[in-house]
Amino acid sequence: MPIRAVLWDVDDTIFDYAAADRTGMRLHLETVGLPEAYASPDEALAAWKAITAVHWARVAAGETDFLGQRRDRVRDFLTRPMTDAEADDWFAGHLIHYEAAWALFPDVLPTLDRLVPAYRHAILSNSSSHNQHRKLTALGVRDRFEALVCAVELGVSKPEAGAFLAACEALALEPHEVAYVGDEPDIDASGAVAAGLTGIWLDRRGRGGRSDLIRITGLDQLPGLLAGDTRFGAPDTFG
Repeated sequence: MPIRAVLWDVDDTIFDYAAADRTGMRLHLETVGLPEAYASPDEALAAWKAITAVHWARVAAGETDFLGQRRDRVRDFLTRPMTDAEADDWFAGHLIHYEAAWALFPDVLPTLDRLVPAYRHAILSNSSSHNQHRKLTALGVRDRFEALVCAVELGVSKPEAGAFLAACEALALEPHEVAYVGDEPDIDASGAVAAGLTGIWLDRRGRGGRSDLIRITGLDQLPGLLAGDTRFGAPDTFG
């Protein structure tokens, strides 16, 4: 049976999260000053990225909630105790600059346009529905996706099969009728495959090295892949 819908990750797949987060934090640090724990802005930015990854993993594991991970990221980054209100205030400064830097990757809108009307579209994210709805609305693409399924409300995160199956259920489709596109090889593509979907790894950074996965390096390759073009590693029976 052919693919009938594309299920999308958001951050670093259609939304350039890494660039916005880095720009937002750099500008915030220019305003509030570089914490004493770091010798340079680059060192601080690298630490912020690593700390963010640690605390998002805690959210996925059910160890904290969306607001809690923000506060803990700030405490770890500044290496000092802080009340919730103090952490919220500090993060709010970063948020202003971060949101000002929000942008879609350039290949997103052309790809979505090419895939209409052949495929339905929905979102599956390990973030919160409130956060991703607001973000996608600000980026002007929320109405492109008929369903928005997020781990915070769902109670299960990618790569668990339950997250992918819940998104398929929201579309009233069987897993084999759905392709999932995401930037993480294990959390996104491999997790989708294990749940019975067609997992597609969007390897924008050209990391490679995963011959077990269907891999593309840009969304411009996706329409041809879904149509059965095998140049990008799709099996002959794909679609």
